[in-house]
Amino acid sequence: MRLRFIAPCLALLGVTTSSAAIAQAISPQESAQIDKLVAESLASTGVPSASIAIVRGGEIVLTKAYGKQSETIKKPRIDAPYQIASVSKQFTAAALLLLEDEGKLSLDDTVAKYLPGITDGDKITIRQLLSHTSGLQDYWPQDYSFQAMETPTTPQKIVDRWAKKPLDYAPGTKWQYSNTGYVVAGMIVEKVAGMSLIDFLQAHVFKPLGMTAKDQDLATGKNDPQGYHRYALGPVRVAQPAAYGWLFAAGELSMSPTDLAKWDIARINRTVLPADDWVAQETPVVLPDGKNTNYGLGVFTATRDGRRYVEHGGEAVGFLTENIVYPDDKAAIVVAVNADFGGTQGTIARAIADLILPAKTATAAADPEIAKTAQARAVFEAMRAGTLDKAMMTENWNYFFTGTAAADYRASLAPLGEPTSFDPLGPPRLRGGFVNRNYRVTYPDRKLVVVSYAEPGEQGRYEQFLVMPAE
Repeated sequence: MRLRFIAPCLALLGVTTSSAAIAQAISPQESAQIDKLVAESLASTGVPSASIAIVRGGEIVLTKAYGKQSETIKKPRIDAPYQIASVSKQFTAAALLLLEDEGKLSLDDTVAKYLPGITDGDKITIRQLLSHTSGLQDYWPQDYSFQAMETPTTPQKIVDRWAKKPLDYAPGTKWQYSNTGYVVAGMIVEKVAGMSLIDFLQAHVFKPLGMTAKDQDLATGKNDPQGYHRYALGPVRVAQPAAYGWLFAAGELSMSPTDLAKWDIARINRTVLPADDWVAQETPVVLPDGKNTNYGLGVFTATRDGRRYVEHGGEAVGFLTENIVYPDDKAAIVVAVNADFGGTQGTIARAIADLILPAKTATAAADPEIAKTAQARAVFEAMRAGTLDKAMMTENWNYFFTGTAAADYRASLAPLGEPTSFDPLGPPRLRGGFVNRNYRVTYPDRKLVVVSYAEPGEQGRYEQFLVMPAE
């Protein structure tokens, strides 16, 4: 069907559209609501562009692109490949499941069988790599590029620097997100398959599904979306991408939301992979203490308000993606944006879900952690005043928090004055040897989000303290 009802403000953004005329198609009223919510989200956060794809009834019913995709792309395109970053992990997991189907390996094989020199590689299994239970320290827990990322790297160099450290915990005993584990997993794919990971996926997944995907390090031409960054509420700036090779199997893919939606449909219909592979990927790992990690093999999976979902987000320098599938409802939502701030991709995805699905999601109660919240608020106030004590921050953050960044933080936050509230968003969680805590900062006319990582312990320094706009 044709989409005729476009919100007037979208003329300023620039819009291209494509939709499918099928049962359960997006109605003109729904289309207008989607246009409005995307426009408002982009305008309120400063995110330059968004590209979306919606699956309903097991078919793509809407694809649409909004806004400024780069300094050179004049009109937004639905086929423009956004960097999907960690959404790529489910494809790495799929490659290993397919190799297991071919009898070339077992997910319960140890890492040492394929790669030498990794700490406790004779105790870590491939399955633990894919489920983030290996104990390998995450090499990139930050939401910014650290100094080493200015120099090209290789999977082996990442392994040599991070996978040969002492483990953060005994394999299989805890859950902690680890990009390092996925780099190791990708190296195993390439060794066993005898070809690059992306070539294996092209042959076994992308071509059979009619998907177009490429290495995100090569998605930097004049026809590719460009990433953007923002320091607090300062000006939106073109982001400098990391040097070649830093994402690999942990997040190396670029594709359009339309192409990612084709994969989501395969998940819904149990095609391309054998059905038991999909089940294996979506079965959450349970730790020895009985705790459900809500993570399978490359995807988060859980039930909210009685509705099962399979989800993963992705962040590259200058890009954020949300991909969520509701298998039992035969629905999926993909939102990609070319900014690494604001959380717009999640806001849009949730609003679309509320629109196309009958039930709303519930929000888990947050643990206040009163002392840590007070400490985080003090750091926020110091940034606002331009009096941040570098001794409270790690070397990596002090490298990232340049004079330009500090000036943007102070110039954009100082005029806001004292916030009316500073509240935690969910409980703390481990990542890369740090404790991740996120906060909502509320003012009478706006809200901000703080994404922090700190060293464990009462006196732990902050590795990250990003402030960004929120809805």
